[in-house]
Amino acid sequence: MKINIAFVIPLYNEEDVFEALIGRLKKIVVDHKSLAFKFILVDDGSTDATKELLLNTATNSEHFKALILSRNFGHQIAVTAGLSVCEDYETVMIIDGDLQDPPELCIDFYNRLNEGYDVVYGIRKKRKESVVKRSSYYMFYRLLNRISGIHLPEDSGDFCMITNRIIRIMNAMPEQSRYLRGMRAWVGFKQIGFPYERQARFAGEPKYNFKMLAGLAYNGIFNFSDYPIKLVTGLGAIGVSVSIIYFIYNLAIRLLSDEVPTGFTALVFLIILFGSIQLVFLGVLGEYIIRIFFQSKNRPNFLIEKIIE
Repeated sequence: MKINIAFVIPLYNEEDVFEALIGRLKKIVVDHKSLAFKFILVDDGSTDATKELLLNTATNSEHFKALILSRNFGHQIAVTAGLSVCEDYETVMIIDGDLQDPPELCIDFYNRLNEGYDVVYGIRKKRKESVVKRSSYYMFYRLLNRISGIHLPEDSGDFCMITNRIIRIMNAMPEQSRYLRGMRAWVGFKQIGFPYERQARFAGEPKYNFKMLAGLAYNGIFNFSDYPIKLVTGLGAIGVSVSIIYFIYNLAIRLLSDEVPTGFTALVFLIILFGSIQLVFLGVLGEYIIRIFFQSKNRPNFLIEKIIE
């Protein structure tokens, strides 16, 4: 049977929200009998009852498929694992399991795809999160758009629906440090945003802490922009210029007058300043080098322990 809409839903310790999630997904099936659905639930190494709930659901319902990963690989890799089994489906909706993004929008997204689009991505009009978090997201998206070589839709996340053509292309992309919304934008083809109001988390605690969000932001910046390395080069050139000017100034004073150049405090300040800048330079270079290092290992992005359908 041809599957019209498949969902890829990564789950990590989501036992508190699981029953509500499954209930809403089943209601979609009941309300839209003309369409064939498949829900791929990816367990990303959960340590609570999520895995057991997921296996039980997949065993007892034809609409659900369970992917159990061998350990916790992270959100982006869990989604990648889900996409890897979706190449035979007409469309795929990527959605988190916390119900912040309403799964019922799949019908609106699907209708837009049928108008000739390859990607429909959600644009968050409102976010029921802290001011600090909202402000951070706002600034990051606009910064990334300024420094990247492609247009990344502002205020959009991984919540989207993509066609079979996009699925195959993204599955063929070998990145280790994956930033899926950037990869989706890089693919191109015909894409359109769909504004919606993002809800607060239904239950449980957010799984993305500040460190994980920073890592995701790093992947976005260093995977889709050469601006950091160009900035390093520019600052290095400025530093060399300042040093040369300062050297010529002191040499001129020594040669043209009897005055001995002074300024021990200024000298110490310059040493500390340029030493710190060099450490920043090394850090930026390291971010690129470590990505090359991990990519060169050519390890698989994920390992699937079992598939239940």
